[in-house]
Amino acid sequence: MGTTAKEEMAHFWEKNTKSNRPLSPHVTIYKWSLPMAMSITHRGTGVVLSLGVSLFGLAALLLPEQFPHYLAMVKSLSLGPALIYSAKFALAFPLSYHTWNGVRHLV
Repeated sequence: MGTTAKEEMAHFWEKNTKSNRPLSPHVTIYKWSLPMAMSITHRGTGVVLSLGVSLFGLAALLLPEQFPHYLAMVKSLSLGPALIYSAKFALAFPLSYHTWNGVRHLV
């Protein structure tokens, strides 16, 4: 009679444990390169954009007032120009980077 999957798995791990070899290349052996960093950043900006759009849509559904009311609240805070430009950059960078990197990938 054949062996069960549980026995096969136990045999597999026993054999690998005795060999003292790593199971697969670890992240630390890779040398960082520009394409690797761009790929990671592209994925990160995609996640940020997805979460941002989802939260904005959820807020639009659940908050009782219309958008101009909340825009007026932000304007009434009298935030400094440095904070305003930083916030604009934080909103524009993920969108522009993700878009242009996607175009670069398609080309």
